Amino acid sequence: MVDVVRRREVVPVEDGTRLELEVFEQVEGREAPVLLCLPAMGVPARYYEPFALELHRRGFHVVTSDLRGHGASSVRVGRGTDFGYYEMVARDLGAVVRAVRAAFQDSPLFLVGHSLGGQLGSLYLGLEGEGVRGLVLVAASSVYYRNYGALGGVKVLLGTQLAAVIATVWGYFPGRRLRFADNESARVIQDWARQARTGRYVLSGAAQDFEALLARVERPVLAISVDGDSLAPPAAVDHLYGKMPRARVVRWHFTQSDAGGAHLDHFRWVRHGAPVAARIAGWVGEVLAGEAGAGQDPRTEGRP
Repeated sequence: MVDVVRRREVVPVEDGTRLELEVFEQVEGREAPVLLCLPAMGVPARYYEPFALELHRRGFHVVTSDLRGHGASSVRVGRGTDFGYYEMVARDLGAVVRAVRAAFQDSPLFLVGHSLGGQLGSLYLGLEGEGVRGLVLVAASSVYYRNYGALGGVKVLLGTQLAAVIATVWGYFPGRRLRFADNESARVIQDWARQARTGRYVLSGAAQDFEALLARVERPVLAISVDGDSLAPPAAVDHLYGKMPRARVVRWHFTQSDAGGAHLDHFRWVRHGAPVAARIAGWVGEVLAGEAGAGQDPRTEGRP
């Protein structure tokens, strides 16, 4: 068992929002890589504790952070709450990354994003990404409806657009009442629905062309899809990293067999995440050794 030092750190954001980080720190190995884990929509950071401990056992410092409006964030979603993807990318992630870099000045930093967290991590690399060595996408995908097949695409399109209408009329998205995700800011749902409809990241309140910014990303990316994941099927995962054609992408599919026969889906993989943690550890080692993608086409490795 690797010793772990756990602590919490409050990160102030420029608009007065406060975010809380949970840090799983190595007792030895101060220069070990640090992984910053970003959650899915409506999921509190504490859900990822088992996965964070798996990563820590493999020699990493690990930091988990709630998204704005969830968990230990100072923001509580309701009528009058006004934020979207842009605020989470430009303000929140910027502040969190700076805090993590300050705490681990000698450690290479990687982002690990699940679902929406992976989308936000990708957008952050396009916008800024200073000091971030690479990105891991776990069950993180573009939600463009054409990635889900004929029937699935219709369901995604209708569901996301209906959610946007509800959020606009209600003043926020009442996810707890509807038993989908959690309560969300209307603009988050509108950004989500727009991307589902158009396939493009056009962020409300942003002047930047995020599609053009994504196309300039050159950092290493590990893109992981998961067996049984209807919310982020392989084609949708491919569409997200495909927006970063200059990135050095390694592709891997996490199968039920990899998990020892355990049932997997968009969320259950976290409870069976040891093979994912091992794959991430191997990939980080390759990146740091300058060997990522050597001698092969990185976009085809492990393709399902």
